[in-house]
Amino acid sequence: MARVGVLLLNLGGPERIQDVGPFLYNLFSDPEIIRLPNQALQKPLAWLISTLRSAKSQAAYRSIGGGSPLRRITEQQARELQSTLRQRGVEATSYVAMRYWHPFTESAVADIKADGIEEVVVLPLYPQFSISTSGSSFRELQRLRQADPAFRNLPIRCVRSWYDHPGYVDAMAGLIARQIEACDDPSQAHVFFSAHGVPKSYVEEAGDPYQNEIESCTILIMKRLEELLGHVNPHTLAYQSRVGPVEWLKPYTEDALHELGEKKVKDLVVVPISFVSEHIETLEEIDIEYREIATEAGVTNFRRVPALDTDPTFIAGLADLVQQAMAGPEINLDQAAALPTRVKLYPQDKWAWGWNNSSEVWNGRLAMVGFSAFLLELISGRGPLHALGLL
Repeated sequence: MARVGVLLLNLGGPERIQDVGPFLYNLFSDPEIIRLPNQALQKPLAWLISTLRSAKSQAAYRSIGGGSPLRRITEQQARELQSTLRQRGVEATSYVAMRYWHPFTESAVADIKADGIEEVVVLPLYPQFSISTSGSSFRELQRLRQADPAFRNLPIRCVRSWYDHPGYVDAMAGLIARQIEACDDPSQAHVFFSAHGVPKSYVEEAGDPYQNEIESCTILIMKRLEELLGHVNPHTLAYQSRVGPVEWLKPYTEDALHELGEKKVKDLVVVPISFVSEHIETLEEIDIEYREIATEAGVTNFRRVPALDTDPTFIAGLADLVQQAMAGPEINLDQAAALPTRVKLYPQDKWAWGWNNSSEVWNGRLAMVGFSAFLLELISGRGPLHALGLL
């Protein structure tokens, strides 16, 4: 039997307050996160943004104990998954590859090679595919594979997304049902799905399937809830965690909460739909920021569904995904990272369309004008970014 390495992909998070700045720098250095016409500006801009945002982000992490629990939880998930697979007769070893903090993808790849793994199954811990999550991680693996002959020769199978997998849907529905049943009037409890947002341009210009997969996932979970509870609950889907001046997917979570308050909703069951582990977006953004907004809007019973973490049904579902990937059909890294065939470019690449010496000069000039305006606003303390609350 082949020795199988199961590579779990996740975002990563700062484990100590002093890690916050470097983590933010790594995050904003990724062109999948911030698109620039001139990639030479990527790292300087990442340094500026991380420097400016560090104090606010550090305060958020202090409010949840001083650091992110994401690595600890992801490593627990890896151990539980490895144990489940071995109980099923699969000679598997799990590895964790974080995109923006330790353990980095390079470290996981080095461990895989050192352990003599014979084939790899890549499993992103993002149920829904997005350019900025699974896509970025797959592309990082592509880069490492191209630069490393030993890694390039290792057979790799990928799971692209799994928003509709029964194990995931059942696990989510079970956790939600328990919170609904704890309400005074379970049939009237409002189920509020809060998903991590992405820029609207990702969906409309680059063909990112994220919004479609989130919406489809929500429908599947609500159908399963109806089977479990015997009644249909009202529900809302909204998007959180937006940054920057561009338009993101709507409705925004804070706006949707205000709207529900105006409709006199009292019992609210909040579901972190795109997160499978507790981290800053659940523990601080939902539990503190959005709870306060909901309470001020008139919600009297704010119940937050816990993240899946090591829920047994969820772990069993992950094991099913690994075994299905091993059985085929094979999905390689290129296929896993690809967008619809009608879309040829990732968002950060679209500036290269029609690239020539003249356009390169003008793109560079425009980038420098924008960058100079950004610096001027930093110095003066006034401008559109300050008005939007971004600086």
